Amino acid sequence: MIVVLIGYMASGKSTIGIILAKKLGYNFIDLDEYIEEKEKLKVKDIFTLKGEIYFRKKEAQYLNEILNEENRIVLSLGGGTPCYGNNLDHILNQTGVISIYLKAQIHTLVNRLKNEKSKRPLLAELENGDAVTEYIGKHLFERSHFYNQANITISTDNKAQNEIVEELVLALF
Repeated sequence: MIVVLIGYMASGKSTIGIILAKKLGYNFIDLDEYIEEKEKLKVKDIFTLKGEIYFRKKEAQYLNEILNEENRIVLSLGGGTPCYGNNLDHILNQTGVISIYLKAQIHTLVNRLKNEKSKRPLLAELENGDAVTEYIGKHLFERSHFYNQANITISTDNKAQNEIVEELVLALF
């Protein structure tokens, strides 16, 4: 089985994914880190040097590579991954793949992201907290259609990491 974690940036995909993988005895793959390893560049540098279109093509290529070659993994996707191309269809129609939407409210995401703007290519140019809140709200609205198609939805608001992982295990089995 492959467990695919989707959701907006800072929803907990990587943090929860690592804990969940350990609990299940699975390997953990963060798609952004996988892309960085394959491309020999940080995601923010890919965006800067080669552009978002190049990044999204590579993202789809490596997502399919993982879905077709791996098993017994927890895969954390970038926030935009399910929203581009046929990525979501590949996830939803792949045998042995369970998708989970880690859902967080706007205020939770803003609080988690306020000190990480420089690490997040899509937020780096925003001037202040209001701009970040507006951007996240708009983006989340646009992406929720994709996220809500996941097999399972788990809220990550105001919960301890271990509580979220226990909910995931119960939902999976």
